Amino acid sequence: MEPGSTELERTDSRVGTALLGARAVGSSGCQMFVRCAYVIILMAIYWCTEVIPLAVTSLMPALLFPLLKILDSKQVCIQYMKDTNMLFLGGLIVAVAVERWNLHKRIALRTLLWVGAKPAQLMLGFMGVTAFLSMWISNTATTAMMVPIVEAVLQQMEATNTANEAGLGALELGDKGKASELPGSQVIFEGPAMGQQENCDRKSMCKAMTLCVCYAASIGGTATLTGTGPNVVLLGQMHELFPDSKDTVNFASWFGFAFPNMVIMLLLAWLWLQCIYMGFNFKKSWGCGLERRNNEKAAYEVLQEEYRKLGPFSFAEINVLLCFLLLVSLWFSRDPGFMPGWLSVAWAEGETKYASDATVAIFVAMLLFVVPSQKPKFNFCSQTEEERKTPFYPPALLNWKVTQEKVPWGIVLLLGGGFALAKGCEASGLSEWMGKQMEPLHAVPPAAITLILSLLVAVFTECTSNVATTTLFLPIFASMSRSIGLNPLYVMLPCTLSASFAFMLPVATPPNAIVFAYGHLKVSDMVKTGLMMNIIGVFCVFLAVNTWGRVIFDLDRFPDWANVTRIET
Repeated sequence: MEPGSTELERTDSRVGTALLGARAVGSSGCQMFVRCAYVIILMAIYWCTEVIPLAVTSLMPALLFPLLKILDSKQVCIQYMKDTNMLFLGGLIVAVAVERWNLHKRIALRTLLWVGAKPAQLMLGFMGVTAFLSMWISNTATTAMMVPIVEAVLQQMEATNTANEAGLGALELGDKGKASELPGSQVIFEGPAMGQQENCDRKSMCKAMTLCVCYAASIGGTATLTGTGPNVVLLGQMHELFPDSKDTVNFASWFGFAFPNMVIMLLLAWLWLQCIYMGFNFKKSWGCGLERRNNEKAAYEVLQEEYRKLGPFSFAEINVLLCFLLLVSLWFSRDPGFMPGWLSVAWAEGETKYASDATVAIFVAMLLFVVPSQKPKFNFCSQTEEERKTPFYPPALLNWKVTQEKVPWGIVLLLGGGFALAKGCEASGLSEWMGKQMEPLHAVPPAAITLILSLLVAVFTECTSNVATTTLFLPIFASMSRSIGLNPLYVMLPCTLSASFAFMLPVATPPNAIVFAYGHLKVSDMVKTGLMMNIIGVFCVFLAVNTWGRVIFDLDRFPDWANVTRIET
């Protein structure tokens, strides 16, 4: 048997099982919404068990919806490259440019040098930098870049401690001999016990410093619309399920809602890690004493050395930074809400808005393939023969080969599969049927519904992809909200954020897995710390949606755009 043939046979059997089931459901005369429910359940099982890759499972609607006569092929396939997918793709390309020229590393090291090297400050600095970078580039890339820096700092601290202990040990023996000569003196040598305690403290610091990075990466991604997959899924589902919602959720409104929540979560996470691993000992946390000062000096020297390796600010880094700032400023100023944006100047006619956040993302992404990575040379007269042979215009910041390798194309298919599912739910009547089944929830207080569903999503996302979780749950929650007369965003917003709160298991997110691989943590450490982090996350989201979220999205009123869902053909 050829290598890999067994795996191929298994994949064939999985797809064959799905097709046989589809044939049985299609030929049994079931109602359309039952056939759609079969596809959703099948995809949910495949997403949770990962029997085939997540992106391949996302292609099932393109195969099964036409076969089961739910939607024709043209209606399904168009869902895989919508405006929301282009927004996410543009953001990913900008992130690739930032990573390629090490701009994210420079920002991280510069900030850490500014924050200081005291243990508490250093942890807060690591968390702040990781969260900020995770807002713009992938959580995985941010963690993969930050953890080696954390590890280098911890190793240097350990080396300094070892040197200090060797010096202090010799000093203690000398002092003990002198002290015995004094009348009435009593020397108590507690070296081994103190050494065990210090070793335990160092292990706890290693756990806290590494955990803070993966937690901050997951929290930081929630602050921007393109920061993590679930946020983009929400935007796409809003456009699909509620076409009349227009720009209710855009980059500026999401940032106004999610950024304060991120800041509060970061501070509470920092306090929790301090409490469980480092204690609220002012002397230990804020670096008093000789050993602490030596540790701070060692950590600071490591950060300085890493920053020195980057060299001076390059021409490419400056250009990437300018493109990044242009992207953010155009996103915020497009349609800020409290004042007219640049959209109203020439790209809005009545109810039609021609430019969206995706337009901005693609514009800046294209600029990265044009803007040079080196200064063009205009000194034609003094050029050598070799310089004349080189092209006048230097290479651009990005080329397609790098982009093709670095962009996670699977996530684009994953998003498209979610939008196709939402379209199928509406066209088949499954959304309406689910809404009717949930009408008894009208008697339950909305705040209780939000809290219970947020906890449900936070638990479910520990076992499956956060994008798959939001894709499965958001259409159901939207139908439920419509049926009980509740603003859909009141449920969809907290559940979208809760899908990013996978803190308990090493396999729950790539950042967790990266941190776990360094060997400082046990599974029990992550479960113990992550359980409280989940509670903190759900509490913060509940607070946000019931305070400033109500004002930003007018959550107390059932909106006109949620009354009727239009099916676009």
